[in-house]
Amino acid sequence: MQVSEKTGVTEPTPIRGQRADRARRVADILRHQILAGAVAGTVPGEQELAAEHGTSRNTVREALALLRDEGLIDRAPKLGTRVAARKFDHGLDALLGLQETLKGHGTVRNEVRAATTITAPPAVARRLELAPGDKVVYIERLRFLADLPLSLDLTYLAPDIGAEVLAHDLETTDVFVLLEQVTGRSLGAADLALEAVAADPHTATTLDTPAGAPLLMLERLTHLDDGRPVDLEYIRMRGDRITMRGSLTRSTPEWKVL
Repeated sequence: MQVSEKTGVTEPTPIRGQRADRARRVADILRHQILAGAVAGTVPGEQELAAEHGTSRNTVREALALLRDEGLIDRAPKLGTRVAARKFDHGLDALLGLQETLKGHGTVRNEVRAATTITAPPAVARRLELAPGDKVVYIERLRFLADLPLSLDLTYLAPDIGAEVLAHDLETTDVFVLLEQVTGRSLGAADLALEAVAADPHTATTLDTPAGAPLLMLERLTHLDDGRPVDLEYIRMRGDRITMRGSLTRSTPEWKVL
């Protein structure tokens, strides 16, 4: 908002910017519609989208190019524009394993690339409240939904609990489920950090995605319901197949407190 020098009245601030800015706004709305399932199969034509968004066909064309570069849509002459790839929601407000998260979307299976006991790196030992030089159980899994690779999970477990986890089926069962089974306790809370990283060449090959492609990097330290930290994970998820979602609640802001 801005104040008029002539009248002293607050007036709306007009939207300025280049066509690329307008295209980005259109792309954001279309992306949400695609991910929410409101647009499936064929995407409306450029003229229809231009009318809907109150913009030019050139702007719409740029917006669609952005979504094509993300891998969300395909465009072909005479065939129009179609949704190319499905993304799966991964909640941020519930402590669930991938198998639990994608229940109803298909079978999650794990290719176990490592499952062994190692000396804990100092930073891992500190996070799991272990003594320097203590052992941890290390598990590395490539996780698929049917035949689609979704994530590469590196997991460090507290040694006593991890040893029992190793005796169970790691190919078809979430580690979270096994932790509750072997301890007889529920999982409590988790501390997490989420950031975007580029796929290094080796990880890109493993996840069947181009080198440099965006990945969602999730670092998660999970505790039992008694507060004990037992599971430290570093999870690389394909950004073109996973969308993070959550419901957030605002606490009473300080400016409202008298």
